[in-house]
Amino acid sequence: MLRELNHVIDYIEEHLTEELSLEIISEYAGVSDYHFRKIFFYLSGLTLSEYIKNRKLSEANKDLLQGETVTEVAFKYGYQSMDGFTRAFKKWSGFLPSDVIKKGLSKSFPKLSFVISVKGGTAMEFRIEDKPAFNLVGVSKRVPMQFEGVNKEIVKLAQSITAEQREEMHALQNIEPYEIINASYDADADFLKEEGDLTHLIGILTTENQVSDLLEKVPVEACTWAIFPNEGPFPSMLQDTMAKIYSEWLPSSNYEVIKAPAFSFTKMNQHKKDCAYSEVWIPVRKN
Repeated sequence: MLRELNHVIDYIEEHLTEELSLEIISEYAGVSDYHFRKIFFYLSGLTLSEYIKNRKLSEANKDLLQGETVTEVAFKYGYQSMDGFTRAFKKWSGFLPSDVIKKGLSKSFPKLSFVISVKGGTAMEFRIEDKPAFNLVGVSKRVPMQFEGVNKEIVKLAQSITAEQREEMHALQNIEPYEIINASYDADADFLKEEGDLTHLIGILTTENQVSDLLEKVPVEACTWAIFPNEGPFPSMLQDTMAKIYSEWLPSSNYEVIKAPAFSFTKMNQHKKDCAYSEVWIPVRKN
C-alpha cells in the first residue's frame, strides 16, 4: 500500500494543472475510493482534496515568483476566475497573489513521501471474524469529527439517553458483542472535506427488525470484521489504536476497509482511574 501511495503522489504531481478526479486517483492506487481516502487521511493528516489544493497553490506561488501573471496562474491550476483564485490563495497563504509578484512573498507546501517507520517493534493484536447481517440500534446525532480528547457532543448524547431507551436496547440485544457500542458513520463527504461532522450512534447490536420510534435502526450487511482489543488510559488508548489501524495495520495487511459503520465498545476498569478495556471493530474485505 505504501508503494501505491507514493505512485499516487507522483501521479498527482504530473497532473497538477489538470482536473484531478479523486475517484480516478483511487483507481490508480488499485483500491476502493473509500479505503484510499481513509488511509491517506490517517497517514498524512490531510484529506486527499486538501493535499491536492495545497500542492496546486504551492506551485502557483512558485510560478508567480517566476514571472507568470495572476490570470495565467489562476487558469493554469483550474480556477474559473481570478477572484476565485485570489480568495483561495489568500486563505491558504495569508497574503494576496499580487504580493508575491510585488514583494516576493512566498509560502510552500512540499510534495509528500510515504515511508515505513518502525516504532518499538510492538505487535498489534487483532482477530478476524465473519458476521451475519445485523442492525445497529440506539440513539444518534451529528457530531464534529474529533481524533483526540473527549468529544463533548458525544458525552451530551450519552447523557440524553432515557430509561425507556435503555430498557428497549437491553431487550433487543441478541448478538455479540453484548456491550453498549459507539458507532461512527456518514462522515461528511467521506473525508472529502477538510472538516465536518459524522453521525455517532450509541446503542447495541441486534438481529431484530421491530424497533420503536424511540430508537434509530441502521442495517449492516453481512461482512468480515477486523477486531482490535486494547487496554489502557481512556480515551487516549482507544484513539491511538484507531489511528494505528489506519496508519499501520491496514497499509501492511491484505485487507481494505469497506463503507460500513465501524464501532467500538469500552468497559471502564473499576480499580484503575481513567483506564479501560476496549475493542475496535472495522468492516473489511480481502484485497
